[in-house]
Amino acid sequence: MSKPLILTLDCADQPGITAKVTAFLYERGCNILDAQQFNDASDSANDDGRGDRFFMRVAFDPADTGADSLRKEFSDFAAPFAMQWKIVSQDRPRRVLIMVSKADHCLVDLLYRWSTGELNIEPVALVSNHPRDVAIRTNIGDIPFHHVPVTRETKTDAEAKMRKIAEDCDAELIVLARYMQIFSDEQSAHFDGRCINIHHSFLPGFKGARPYHQAHERGVKVIGATAHFVTADLDEGPIIHQDVERISHADTPRDLIRKGRDIERRVLAEAVRLFVEERVLMNGGRTVVFRG
Repeated sequence: MSKPLILTLDCADQPGITAKVTAFLYERGCNILDAQQFNDASDSANDDGRGDRFFMRVAFDPADTGADSLRKEFSDFAAPFAMQWKIVSQDRPRRVLIMVSKADHCLVDLLYRWSTGELNIEPVALVSNHPRDVAIRTNIGDIPFHHVPVTRETKTDAEAKMRKIAEDCDAELIVLARYMQIFSDEQSAHFDGRCINIHHSFLPGFKGARPYHQAHERGVKVIGATAHFVTADLDEGPIIHQDVERISHADTPRDLIRKGRDIERRVLAEAVRLFVEERVLMNGGRTVVFRG
């Protein structure tokens, strides 16, 4: 039995793209299982010089048509549209490198969802700027662990080592699961489009240490978390997923920390799911996210 494939694409918008793409698949005996598309004709898209853009995600059964053959034929089909596209297996686990500092609640959640089959990932390495007994308080099984200390003096060499680890394990996605070191511009550029970070949504309102205590002192009524791609602009990369939770006057700073960790866990896990299911397409400084 053939395994489902996923086609994602974006290009300048023009009439008939959806019909032509679906006809391409139909003519090769493919059965479309799910299809979503979006045309971005917003003012902001025009302002950044991209103009109207068309985005599409199609999950389909290729029947007897091989993936390599489809890629070759689709390359010829896509050329006149100047499409950015890819065709990938829906079932293949994505190879993920997870980075963590001392707070391991997001890491533990990702590993649990992976172990139960909820997340279609393959953790290929764990990296921390702290020793294993400090960074991780759970059983990681046979997943390789790498301690890469980072100081101001060693940052360049440490980041080069991280890049080497990612290359050696063929990581497709880098997840900063509460990794508290700031990437250099070079590191951010190297992992462009495949590195996801999670932070509390107080930024930039409550910077520095003890943000939940700052929020409590200001009497906030909503806390949240944001998962986004890493860029050179600290915590300002294209947003993938966000969530919030209401806070009352009775909540203590400890309550805010507990609730904040819960939000961070689920927001990061959802962002990873969306990424590995090929539901996130870049649109300049924003994202197009096809929910499912």
